[in-house]
Amino acid sequence: MNTPVNTQFDLALVALSFLFSVVGSFVALTAANRVKDANGRISRANLLAVGLGLGGVGVWSMHFIGMLALRMDVGSSYAMTETFVSLGVVVIAAMLAVRYAAANPNSLPRLSLAGTGLGAGVVVMHYLGMFGLKIYGYITWNTLLVAASVLIAVVASTVALWLAFNTPNLARRVQASVAMGVAVCAMHYTGMAGAEFVCTTDARAAIPQGADFISAFELPMLVIVATVLMVLMLALDQGMQYLMARRPKAQASPLVARGAVSRRG
Repeated sequence: MNTPVNTQFDLALVALSFLFSVVGSFVALTAANRVKDANGRISRANLLAVGLGLGGVGVWSMHFIGMLALRMDVGSSYAMTETFVSLGVVVIAAMLAVRYAAANPNSLPRLSLAGTGLGAGVVVMHYLGMFGLKIYGYITWNTLLVAASVLIAVVASTVALWLAFNTPNLARRVQASVAMGVAVCAMHYTGMAGAEFVCTTDARAAIPQGADFISAFELPMLVIVATVLMVLMLALDQGMQYLMARRPKAQASPLVARGAVSRRG
């Protein structure tokens, strides 16, 4: 038998997914301002921070919190292979796109190409994550909405790269992070709107089993642990860089003061 799956969204978790996207975008935009040092060299640490912030927290964590927000009247589980491969794909895509754009962030062709690459990574992450969702049934797709989600991903990614190199102060970075959160969520929920789930069994509550499957009840802990680890790593890294950047100024002030005294003498 083929019967439609009844779905609805938990609005509290939808709001939480938006918050994750904003936080991840903020961290990524902060790190992107430090990707190139004074000599024009690429900082690998900050490049990784951009990848984890934008790809890991802003997109991947947001996606799976958004998946948790989806309530279905059938049993479901998630394949760990697709779940973690999708994380690697979007983190690497973000790192490569930022590295390529950083060589000349004022070049529109370069920015567009990097944005297309990053958008493709986001799309692969989203639909690979969807493929990792297992039910006793299948998904049919609305081609128009899927195409719209791809377009949103590419446009949002291109804008994200432009913002990464044009948000020099905190206020603009916060505003840009909110805008990015809206764009990333728009892509995700547009893609979700294009999915129709169909159940093919009478035992609707049955949870699919597999060697690397975890049930939907276990997914929240996995996402929370992975996200907390990424956020802690990013916070420590960016915090240390901030303190190191301030230290030379603090050490320089006594020397300046002594020099001023000696000149008066």
